[in-house]
Amino acid sequence: MRDHSYFTYILTNRPNGTLYTGVTNDLARRVVEHREGRAESFTRRYNLHRLVWFELHTDIREAILREKRIKKWNRAWKVEMIEAMNPDWRDLAIELGL
Repeated sequence: MRDHSYFTYILTNRPNGTLYTGVTNDLARRVVEHREGRAESFTRRYNLHRLVWFELHTDIREAILREKRIKKWNRAWKVEMIEAMNPDWRDLAIELGL
C-alpha cells in the first residue's frame, strides 16, 4: 500500500494578519498556487501567501476534519497554535525550500 501525505495549513499576509486555513496533498504546489494568485479568490483578495503553520496527516479524512475544526475556532486559539510552532510568524515555505 502506498503512503500518502496530506497537509492542513494556515496562510496569512503578515504577522497577526488575515488567516486562511486549507488542506492539500501537495503543500509545495498549493503554496505556489496561492502565491501566483491561482488559488481561491479569498487568498488572492487578501494577498495571503505566507505559510505560518502546517500539520502533516496520512489520512485525508483526518486532514479535512482538522481543517474544519480549525475554521470553527476563534481567532485567539488559531494565533496561539501558530505561535506555538512559529512564534515569529516566519514564512515556513521559505524555510522548507518551497
